[in-house]
Amino acid sequence: MTRPTRVRIDVAAVRANYLYARGVHGGRALAVVKADAYGHGSVACARALASVVDGFAVAFLDEARTLREGGVRNPILVLEGVFNVGEMKLAQQLDVWLVVHHDEQIRLLQEAPTTARFNVWLKIDTGMSRAGFKSADAVRAHERLLSTGKVSSITLMTHFARADEPGEPMTAHQIELFDRATATLEGERSLSNSAGLLTSPAARRDWARPGLMLYGATTHGVDVPELQPAMTFESSVFAIRTLEAGESLGYGATFVASKRTRVGLVCAGYADGYPQTAINGTPVAVDGRATTLIGRVSMDMLTVDLTSLPEAGLGSTVELWGRNIPVAAVGRASGRSPYELLCSVRRAPRVYIDAEDSKDHPEILAWPHARTG
Repeated sequence: MTRPTRVRIDVAAVRANYLYARGVHGGRALAVVKADAYGHGSVACARALASVVDGFAVAFLDEARTLREGGVRNPILVLEGVFNVGEMKLAQQLDVWLVVHHDEQIRLLQEAPTTARFNVWLKIDTGMSRAGFKSADAVRAHERLLSTGKVSSITLMTHFARADEPGEPMTAHQIELFDRATATLEGERSLSNSAGLLTSPAARRDWARPGLMLYGATTHGVDVPELQPAMTFESSVFAIRTLEAGESLGYGATFVASKRTRVGLVCAGYADGYPQTAINGTPVAVDGRATTLIGRVSMDMLTVDLTSLPEAGLGSTVELWGRNIPVAAVGRASGRSPYELLCSVRRAPRVYIDAEDSKDHPEILAWPHARTG
């Protein structure tokens, strides 16, 4: 592939971030690798973590199957649970753990034609009001699960709605409600996602479920310098233009030069996953030096200001986000979350590296998922 746009994934950073998360938590931690590991490649990241991880979490069974087919043998929790009896059979074949969050899933477990006993995570809704049994029904759901005879253990869990807002009282309220609802129930506990783990020590129980922080990113209000960005989204300058004062640039003429401006055209656009909504002044780095986006992002290209970088030219490397440009900064400038940006990268080939060796890691590059995204 000759187009210079690519995504570099540093699996050593993923490992380091996981170990940091588990260290902060103080208990066990499931590495969340749903949505293709937030755009980083689920099998690649899982293999890189396999020797240190306590287990993985995915959204649905097909994601678990992808990991198993990729040789991953660690425990896998399926966060959405199963949708029908056929999936119960598949869950048994894949040897996965299941979240149960409504009555129909208990019925499926009861009626499944299997003698298998599952590790079940019982989800309690404490304010997210999305999935999970109401707190008043926690005891009843727990009893029903035990009565199926198909449960080997029950882990009690909930999910925070506003943990990425430090000091927001709703998180403390959810913790209190969860503790009241489950006070008489046996089983391990899991409360913390990435934000909860970082901002709410009271939520650190038996299991954490770090996701976004594994990839070196955080949401607004949470700054963690110890985390290492795992994804570098980069391209190159492929042409140079010069604008005179008063000339406009790109669709909608959203940038008008106030002085003579040197412009670099870059091989990346919104079809590659860079946000079309990024505004003038969005940070980028050219050959490791800070500058900004100017003009509207097009489908296949964008434009950057090279006026203060006279040494930059054709072939200069442009980091759209990564070690120099936090993905959260691009998110703030474009009205998008780091989750959305990381999951949206496409067309650019992934290249897997291991920064611990400071060179491309041959075994990782040989994996079948090192492919065009």
